[in-house]
Amino acid sequence: MKKEALDLAVAKTKELLNVPYCCAEARAAANAWLEALGTERETEETKKYLAELEEDIEPIDGLLAFAGSDAAKAHLGEEAAKAMLAHAKELKAAGAKYCDCEACSAAAAIVALKDQLL
Repeated sequence: MKKEALDLAVAKTKELLNVPYCCAEARAAANAWLEALGTERETEETKKYLAELEEDIEPIDGLLAFAGSDAAKAHLGEEAAKAMLAHAKELKAAGAKYCDCEACSAAAAIVALKDQLL
């Protein structure tokens, strides 16, 4: 692992862990990875962590589907869901492929380091 990439991945992992809506699976994988750094389990946990993050980054079409759903209205409230939907439409129109929330952004930054972390 390259030190600069590792340092950035650790910083982004800490950002991810500070996002209140980070999913439980990503949170568990992040903690397991941090605990494994410097041990014989590091490579194995790095692979697991990256695989989890790749699954968790929300594609823009998934964000659009959620933001326009009754579930979003129930979970966020009507106005927040409406704002999320408008934002998702703007992202898609601008060519975004993924959600830009704090959790997805941190995950994407870590996944972008994959070749340097393995």
